[in-house]
Amino acid sequence: MKLLEPIVAWRQDIAAIRRDIHAHPELAFEEFRTADVVAAKLQEWGIETDRGLGGTGVVGIVRGNRPGERAVGLRADMDALPMQEANTFAHASRHEGKMHACGHDGHTAMLLAAARYLSQHRDFAGTVYLIFQPAEEGGGGAKRMIDDGLFTRFPMEAVFGMHNWPGLPVGAFGLTAGPIMASSNEFSIVIKGKGSHAGMPNLGIDPVMAAVQLAQSLQTIITRNRNPLDAAVLSITQIHAGSADNVVPNHAELRGTVRTFTLEVLDLIERRMQEISRHTCAALGCEMTFEFHRNYPPTINHADEAAFCAEVLRGIVGAENVNDHVQPTMGAEDFAFMLQEKPGCYVWIGNGAGEHRDSGHGLGPCMLHNGSYDFNDELLPLGGTYWVQLALQWLARP
Repeated sequence: MKLLEPIVAWRQDIAAIRRDIHAHPELAFEEFRTADVVAAKLQEWGIETDRGLGGTGVVGIVRGNRPGERAVGLRADMDALPMQEANTFAHASRHEGKMHACGHDGHTAMLLAAARYLSQHRDFAGTVYLIFQPAEEGGGGAKRMIDDGLFTRFPMEAVFGMHNWPGLPVGAFGLTAGPIMASSNEFSIVIKGKGSHAGMPNLGIDPVMAAVQLAQSLQTIITRNRNPLDAAVLSITQIHAGSADNVVPNHAELRGTVRTFTLEVLDLIERRMQEISRHTCAALGCEMTFEFHRNYPPTINHADEAAFCAEVLRGIVGAENVNDHVQPTMGAEDFAFMLQEKPGCYVWIGNGAGEHRDSGHGLGPCMLHNGSYDFNDELLPLGGTYWVQLALQWLARP
């Protein structure tokens, strides 16, 4: 493993920053303290700093000492999740109901490690933009930053992202050209019937039976309308109806999520869901309202940039530790919005299986969005090295 020695030497300092951020988690668009910490460090290291994109976003600008017009962006997310931490170690969350359970504290720290190195080693041509993004966890902070002028104010040729991945060994990386994470979408179908006494259902119109039939019928989209080679998930996760055992209610509601790797499949599923819902409810004498919210598009890596990242990683950890055809996940990531605007690649860095956690960790697994999770500080020099090598090699390309 070829790590940059200065970043290795700073490991404890960067880990202290990471643990401080972990102890003070902030939710989407509330990352005021975190943004202050990031901006203060960037300014301490002599890095030009811009604040306010996406509300609480921070952009560091590192210009090389040699003339050059090329520019590249490196992105880390800063927000935490609205969930209770189960850990009791010293750097556990100090805020009830808020936790860095997805490792964004570590992502921020890895990019800060790279920022510190680049600030002291400017013998390169071009510019590196360090993007510290708010509100990845459902807030669409990437899109907010783009709408606020991220790519017009900071014109970069390409943009790159990275996420820790529990279960993948420390020192290993995963990536793939094409889709690596799915689109994230939510739906709500409200069925309006006519309430009645449950002993006299003929006097009413039962929305519960319509909901049951509709729940089954919607799955035919996956089994009969979708090409079996196109991955997709349609999960009904909530059915709400009624409040008494002897009453047929007036309304029933189905809610859930749809995940796809392409927008074409997503278009198909949304269209068929609306058609099946309308006709099924009409056949049973009910009315319905259908709502479909597209949250995040699929995260699709560009082929050339994915190949470039894989080559950079092989130079750091060896070919045996780089899986450049990793199996995508149906999880979602708002870095997808950035990849819709600019070429780039999103990689996974192995977080291990959880043995790194301090005493006092929760009894649950060290998995993302779990109350027992903690980022692995062993990754800090590795992630920082990757960011630096990626940026420098990208800017040095012919």
